[in-house]
Amino acid sequence: MIKAFIQAARLRTLPLSVSGIIVGASLGNADFYMFQTTGFFCCFGCPIVIQSLIFWLAILTTIGLQILSNFANDYGDGVKGTDSNRQGEKRLVAAGIISAKQMRTAVIITALITFILALALIYISFKNDIIYAIVFVVLGLASIAAAIKYTVGKSAYGYSGFGDVFVFLFFGLLSTVGSYFLYTKTIDWLIFLPATSVGLLSAAVLNLNNMRDRIEDIKHNKTTLAVKFGSQGAKIYHYLLINSALISAIAYVSINYHSDKQFLFLIAFIPLFHNLVVVAKNIIHRDLDSELKKVALSTFLFAILFSIFN
Repeated sequence: MIKAFIQAARLRTLPLSVSGIIVGASLGNADFYMFQTTGFFCCFGCPIVIQSLIFWLAILTTIGLQILSNFANDYGDGVKGTDSNRQGEKRLVAAGIISAKQMRTAVIITALITFILALALIYISFKNDIIYAIVFVVLGLASIAAAIKYTVGKSAYGYSGFGDVFVFLFFGLLSTVGSYFLYTKTIDWLIFLPATSVGLLSAAVLNLNNMRDRIEDIKHNKTTLAVKFGSQGAKIYHYLLINSALISAIAYVSINYHSDKQFLFLIAFIPLFHNLVVVAKNIIHRDLDSELKKVALSTFLFAILFSIFN
């Protein structure tokens, strides 16, 4: 059963979910570095251990939100029958491997653990700033509620085309700008440019998922943007997401230019442009499943390169 829940957690989605944290933390803390010679994530050269705790608690909280979203998605689509004939990675409730009751319990436990992690993060970051602490508690509760309501309940917003908005706001803007604010206690409006890049690339992953599942979603009245736009419209939307992410990142580097190395993040866009070619030629929707990992890992690579050289 543990193996089943690990599968339901969809570990391949986790690198994408922490991309915003990596970018926000690196830009918000001048002493933050991504790699030592060992190649492991770290915060070295930092005289205060608390800065490292902020980073790792932010990472753990975001991972908790992603797993919560994955569990809730498995549960919500499973009980609605949406995943009964889906393409791609197996959904455990729909397959009968995990019961709806068991998954509902997992959702509740994961939500509690994630909220505890969020409270620890907020306490360490804002123990002397009660107003900021209250604001982030509200944001934390909103993030948990949004992760659950994506496919759960009669008013699930993932069934009415708002899933892309959730991904852009929470895994793009809030993740990046929020982690930046944890370090600086201020907002530099330029941080919204790389935050927008992360959000758009994250939405591109969701769009690929929705393009792959479009036919089955139509049958089960799940109205994603891919369903609303149609096959060709969803492709155009995908082109806009990738290219707008690139433009936003270039704009930030151009404004804050100090070295040609800052543009090395463009390496991450090589597989992304190949993805655009694949999407343009795609006819059989299930063939897009392998593209999800490509775009997700490219977004993670973008976050790492952008953080190291900016």
